Amino acid sequence: MKVDVAQVSLLGNREENQDRVDVIATENATLLIAIDGMGGHAGGAEAARLCVDVIGNEFKNASHPIFDPQGFMHLAIGKAHTALVSLGNQISVEARPRATCALCLVQDGHAFWAHVGDSRIYHFRDLLLHERSRDHSHVEVLLQEGLISEDEVSSHPMRNFVECCLGGDSTLPSMTITRNKPMESGDVMLVCSDGFWSGLTNDQMAALTTSDAAFIESLDKLGAQAVQTTSPHSDNTSAAALRFVESA
Repeated sequence: MKVDVAQVSLLGNREENQDRVDVIATENATLLIAIDGMGGHAGGAEAARLCVDVIGNEFKNASHPIFDPQGFMHLAIGKAHTALVSLGNQISVEARPRATCALCLVQDGHAFWAHVGDSRIYHFRDLLLHERSRDHSHVEVLLQEGLISEDEVSSHPMRNFVECCLGGDSTLPSMTITRNKPMESGDVMLVCSDGFWSGLTNDQMAALTTSDAAFIESLDKLGAQAVQTTSPHSDNTSAAALRFVESA
């Protein structure tokens, strides 16, 4: 499987970067990870780092291609959640470290998604948004019910209220896990924190499908653009992306 990959993580107008992203590629499978340590909770950066480590180790220790992608992602996210719960066991419930999560596994010409909270997965094709994940948030409910528009999501006063996350109490959070999504040559999969998607339009992000652009440079420019658009109140701004070239 031939792919181009890139990642970016910027501080924005924050004192600490509580996002973590990673791209783990093998000959037969690639995993994109985006974790956003939730602002206002103690140890957000540590929470994000721990989640990336736990999920990354699960992937590295698995056989590739993954036999059961949906089962793998459910197990990996569950283990990351359990690790966060343990990290915060001695802290009051309201101050325990928490995080949102977005994963994308690409193998055998297909993509599989999983997410918790408002970290997103995007699928772009031919300079257009093909599909995206749906946030676990109150604002997403308003959007799906037609009460607000897509353009109003990033500026809505309740944008940062998520309905579920990793960490906190021991109950496994709700997670969305997709079936396989067929990919075509030139398709781009992107996972990102809300600080990234809130500062960009779908069309701007879809430019990553342009075949003659340097992929890493293109993602870096998008990250910088997202920070500039939302400055002086920009959040941590992070993304990991994959451009599908062809199957082996």
